[in-house]
Amino acid sequence: MSAEAALPLTNDYDVDALRADFPILSETVRGKPLCFLDNGASAQKPQAVIDAVRYSYEHCYANVHRGAYDFSERTTAAYEAAREKTRAFLNASSEREIIFTGNATGAINLVAYSFGRGLMKAGDEVIISDMEHHSNIVPWQILRDELGIVLTIAPISDDGAFLIDEFEKLLSPKTKLVAITHVSNVLGTVTPAKRIVDAAHAVGAKVMFDGSQAVMHMAVDVQALDCDFYVFTGHKLYGPSGIGVLYGKEAVLDMMPPFMGGGDMIAQVTYAKTTWAELPAKFEAGTPPMVQAIGLGAAIDYVSSIGLDRIAAHERDLLSYAMQRLSAVKGLNFIGTAPDKTAVVSFTMDGAHPHDVATIIDQEGVAIRAGHHCAEPLMVRMGVGGTARASMGLYNTRAEIDTLGNALEKVNAIFG
Repeated sequence: MSAEAALPLTNDYDVDALRADFPILSETVRGKPLCFLDNGASAQKPQAVIDAVRYSYEHCYANVHRGAYDFSERTTAAYEAAREKTRAFLNASSEREIIFTGNATGAINLVAYSFGRGLMKAGDEVIISDMEHHSNIVPWQILRDELGIVLTIAPISDDGAFLIDEFEKLLSPKTKLVAITHVSNVLGTVTPAKRIVDAAHAVGAKVMFDGSQAVMHMAVDVQALDCDFYVFTGHKLYGPSGIGVLYGKEAVLDMMPPFMGGGDMIAQVTYAKTTWAELPAKFEAGTPPMVQAIGLGAAIDYVSSIGLDRIAAHERDLLSYAMQRLSAVKGLNFIGTAPDKTAVVSFTMDGAHPHDVATIIDQEGVAIRAGHHCAEPLMVRMGVGGTARASMGLYNTRAEIDTLGNALEKVNAIFG
């Protein structure tokens, strides 16, 4: 991406008012105002989410689905209301298609173990891409090594764009699943999701998207995409940690065996035989992350009240401004400049290790990520050992981009 002039800020997006919703943003670090630019790892929480979680623990905490008493019934209602909010957020056709897990990693592994082990055989192919998080690599490697499936890697360009034409050449009747990130956690690249789905379905393959870096930046409509699975995690969507979501088409989920056995996922248990509960309970064995789900529902309410389109416009402005401001930093090299990307800026600095960069700018109150970002194969593809990464969210400002730029100038003064 070129260092184009930043767009003017929209008048109806009051970032200062939104920042006031996040108590932690008033904190200081080493005597400096907190400048939090590590939203790709985990976003901060608005007071509405904190209040929802606290209220549940303080006023009506009980296990769900199992108690014929007031607290259990109230918590069950709130838990299932969060499922409906999640259904509407993704525009799934039924609450039966929404499975709560512990995180996105758990959701991906559910697909790998249930769909993969349950419905795939040796010689079947899974296609991933060159920019996947380890969570969307390792489960398929395990299946490859245990079952003999074939794992194929779709390539990307030097600027980090997904090469859709090359991907389409990899598809064949042996392809049973395409598991691709919707947005790269390192590069911010937005993959051409609908074209991926259409091409995969043409050869009879199912499609799963890892939306962990997507749902906070853009509206996702799983029916319009026509994907078979979609996963995301709550803590990056301004919700609590410990909650993830798997969307799956009802017909596909019905075909899949359970991932785990235990309480709540059964219809009947005898020593001779166990029968499974209906969806979604079939895939929610044991005590679920009920309070975390309630917090996720509050997070969905919060971002929906702002409007994902307005958040996206604000973040596009931040990305444009960041590319412009950081281009002026001597010795800074952008990693990942695909034309279609979210507000993530990965970079290296001449002579400075990414960990040194992050440590030095922490002295200025700036929090960014440094390392391989759980994407070691992508680092190899891009020819670097690691990067520094600034990832922006709905509450970040141009002033914070300036703070980052000024802090990086100090790094340059040391190592440049």
